[in-house]
Amino acid sequence: ECPSGLVNEENFKQIYSQFFPQGDSGTYATFLFNAFDTDHDGSISFEFSVATASVILRGTIDDRIGWAFNLYDLNKDGCITKEEMLDIMKSIYDMMGKYTYPAMREEAPREHVENFFQKMDRNRDGVVTIEEFIESCQKVTSQL
Repeated sequence: ECPSGLVNEENFKQIYSQFFPQGDSGTYATFLFNAFDTDHDGSISFEFSVATASVILRGTIDDRIGWAFNLYDLNKDGCITKEEMLDIMKSIYDMMGKYTYPAMREEAPREHVENFFQKMDRNRDGVVTIEEFIESCQKVTSQL
């Protein structure tokens, strides 16, 4: 798909859409691309994507949690807001397409966001910091 070894956002979205033909994966693919494109140069090299995939699949729990936080922190300001998480949730529902519609209730993404914040926003200030995210995720993984 990318003989140069580099993929830009449009190529990434096109490739990613092949994995979710039943829905619209465009928005989620953009979020994912931005999480991979850490230097914000508009492209991802094959080598970097393999290294990132290795962290996601085989990294430490802290590495994986940190990567997930980076994905959810859409504007990269160090905290996850309800609006960011709602954008993520809506993009996941859109991506799943016919597997969520029409069974999905319109308020389901917002309910997921409220549930997420109830568990993660430890000090109830309306944002989830990396520290709160790590603490909450480690608490869940220690219970498994």
